[in-house]
Amino acid sequence: MSVAMIASAADRRLLDESRGTRAMTWIMAIMLFLTVLAASLGLGTLGAATLLDRQLAGRLTVQIVEPVEAKRTDQAARALAALRATPDVTRAVAVDHAKLVTLLRPWLGPDGADPDLPIPAMIDADLGVASDAAVARVTAAVRAAAPAARIDRHESWMSPVRDFMGMVSWLAAALVLLMAAATAAVVILAARAGLETHRDTIEVLHMLGSTDVQVARLFQRRIAIDTLLGGMIGTVIAVGVIALIGLQLAALGSDLLAGLSLSVRDWIVLAALPVAFAVLATLAARQAVLTTLGRYL
Repeated sequence: MSVAMIASAADRRLLDESRGTRAMTWIMAIMLFLTVLAASLGLGTLGAATLLDRQLAGRLTVQIVEPVEAKRTDQAARALAALRATPDVTRAVAVDHAKLVTLLRPWLGPDGADPDLPIPAMIDADLGVASDAAVARVTAAVRAAAPAARIDRHESWMSPVRDFMGMVSWLAAALVLLMAAATAAVVILAARAGLETHRDTIEVLHMLGSTDVQVARLFQRRIAIDTLLGGMIGTVIAVGVIALIGLQLAALGSDLLAGLSLSVRDWIVLAALPVAFAVLATLAARQAVLTTLGRYL
């Protein structure tokens, strides 16, 4: 099956209706603009979710919840020693008390610095392997040394955010597929309308010996060019919008939002969308024309 993308001058004169800007081109520009935006949202969210998983996997926070300061300090020291002695732990660092006071100040105000306020001692730990078995071993070792210890996995804190990011990624993928289906539907309607418009011309071509396949090639070439041109226009505009949004996100200074940036692979995928949609439009036009010619002409 031939899927030529370049039409000859004779083909363009035969089937080009407007001799100028074609409505099909601008329809495809809008379709690709929306598709590239949806795809960039999905790819960016997927990248951010992957980065979040990588950053949080195997990270633990140990809290020593003991109201008596002397006991709290003693259990914190024993818990830190137990963590550093556990092979599963690659890093264990006690969080400075002054830093905790600073973090609590927005909620507690100046009372956060009160020495009589029983602020839990905290230890940050990283695991070499982020498995449930490793977490269980570390938890058992810490609680044996410090009964008042409570172990929290960072991954569990952010699981709702991770689930939301996954939902956004799937939604973006569904939108891309929906836009692809809508593009195929528009192409089929345009091809059928073109057949009706050029019915007399096609009958003459048949009398001159042209086959249905040759006629279909005329339409698929024209539609492929319109789709590719419109897709490139829409993609360029969408890339400009994405770059502007990226600058705005970078200016916010949020670590979580910074993960929404696109990788080189993501940009390659976005650049390939106009070509993919042009191929899809070509195949849809060919099938629509051949089916219609077989039934009516």
